[in-house]
Amino acid sequence: MNRVVVQRLKLIIADSLMWGLSWIAVALVRYDADIPSLFYPGIGIYLATALIVSAIFGWLLRIYRSGFRLGSWEEMGAIAIQVAATTVVATLVSILVSGYGSTPLMMYVLIPPLAGMNILVVRAIYRAAYQAYLPSIDDAKRAIVYGAGPAGQQLIYTTRRDQNSPYKIVGLIDDDPAKEHLTIGNVRVLGNGHQLVEVAKRIGADTVIIAVADMDNDKALQLFDQCYEAGLDVFRMPRLSSMMDKSAILSSIHRLDVSELLGRKEIASDLSSKSGYIMGKRVLVTGGGGSIGSEIARQVYSLGPEELILLDRDEGALHGIQLDIYNKALLDTRDMVLCDIRDKEALRKIFEEHRPQVIFHTAALKHLPMLESYPEEGWKTNTLGSLNLLELAAEYDVEVFVNISTDKAANPTSVLGRTKRLAERLTAQIGANASGKFVSVRFGNVLGSRGSMLATFRHQITAGGPITVTHPDMERYFMTIPEACNLVIQAGAIGRPGEVMILDMGEPVKIIDVANRMIRQSGQPIQVKITGLRKGEKLSEDLIATGEEDVRPFHPEISHVPVEGLPIEQLPDHYQWALEGDTAKPDQD
Repeated sequence: MNRVVVQRLKLIIADSLMWGLSWIAVALVRYDADIPSLFYPGIGIYLATALIVSAIFGWLLRIYRSGFRLGSWEEMGAIAIQVAATTVVATLVSILVSGYGSTPLMMYVLIPPLAGMNILVVRAIYRAAYQAYLPSIDDAKRAIVYGAGPAGQQLIYTTRRDQNSPYKIVGLIDDDPAKEHLTIGNVRVLGNGHQLVEVAKRIGADTVIIAVADMDNDKALQLFDQCYEAGLDVFRMPRLSSMMDKSAILSSIHRLDVSELLGRKEIASDLSSKSGYIMGKRVLVTGGGGSIGSEIARQVYSLGPEELILLDRDEGALHGIQLDIYNKALLDTRDMVLCDIRDKEALRKIFEEHRPQVIFHTAALKHLPMLESYPEEGWKTNTLGSLNLLELAAEYDVEVFVNISTDKAANPTSVLGRTKRLAERLTAQIGANASGKFVSVRFGNVLGSRGSMLATFRHQITAGGPITVTHPDMERYFMTIPEACNLVIQAGAIGRPGEVMILDMGEPVKIIDVANRMIRQSGQPIQVKITGLRKGEKLSEDLIATGEEDVRPFHPEISHVPVEGLPIEQLPDHYQWALEGDTAKPDQD
């Protein structure tokens, strides 16, 4: 006989027995098993009706048709309805057939709740026994879950239902004193974060799974270091709200990547409330295939522009972003523009054709040591290329121009910083006389950008090392690309002409600490090689230059700094300074 059919028959028989046992229990208590014979017909009709009607309602409510997970709250609710309906029907039939008084009233009152309680208890016992003896794969990791909130609870229930789960949850850790000794699915809170290693050793755990969505990055890094020293693997759960399919929790758990923890914790912000200047407008993104430009393009596209024009001199980059946004990559539409911002006449044709109303200028040469070797290239792209765009934007009455700058433009010591500093001053100068709003946005390193430090370290680790770090005291600011671009778009709404917007990057991070953590995570004996500072490189970057004041009138994460404009006719005088860094520093005259 089919296994499922057998299980359903067992449930029907078990529930029927509970009705019979309940009747026997009431009879023993009320009549000491000596029931008057005149009650036999009524009791027999009542019980027979109850058994038949209970089976019918159980079928209709899907209790006996695998409609619920056994012992779940949903099944218990259905059982309560089944017992209530059975009680009403059995009582009415008994009275109509045998007459009122043919069955003791106490039977009508006591048998149903006792039967219902017994049925629920049997279900609970069955579920507990099933979970207690649920087989698991032999090499399942004995894991401690850090966080007894909704995510941790969901993880426990998921692993207990899945016999192929790679994790066996053996304990919980939570820092909330109110959850001390809390038990979830037979798994108990055994301590707080300070006791994690001690608890893991005591119960033989080899893995920690972080189930706290808003854990502070500094705390997560401390946890990683703590677990590494104790030989514990650290994994992380995604936010439940970010998961379309909650059944995929186990496959979504991933090894904690220390690179995720750099910089500050992301701040949730409502982009739509500050993006009215984009909706229904023609928006041009220069450098649209780059790391920053492509993410700005994605976020702008979601805000409903009339037209999104992506400009880049790299056709491969345009191919990638068109595929990403539009799920096609034919490169046969006019909104994908192959052009170099150094070519002003080519740019003019683009402006004439598309008449952009909003511009995000991200196109730039950004690799500091390369520009130290080829400073002319930085001057041509970062300064003169920006000037071409600025002049055309003013000529064609662009409403909002956002120039993407860098923290290296504050107190610049490199070709990259100086050429971008000049672009900031040119933006302020031209914006002062333009009909639209021209602002610059300055921020530090972004995580995951093309050619970034993290990508370099990963490659070096894969190759077996060494990891190269220029100086043991070097530190940098970090921010995720999506958050940086989100704040850039908001800065376009709140910036005032002649200002540089400076994104709050949190606290700087030591590069050697990042390298060491990535080495630890790799489990390989990789060396760190100190190579020495390169020309133009600083130990620490400044977000705000000397003499600039940190004022945040509109957004808590964006500072506003006025920048002195640079008259166009004076730009040639700054050529030598941009390339060689004269001590004269003409931008501060």
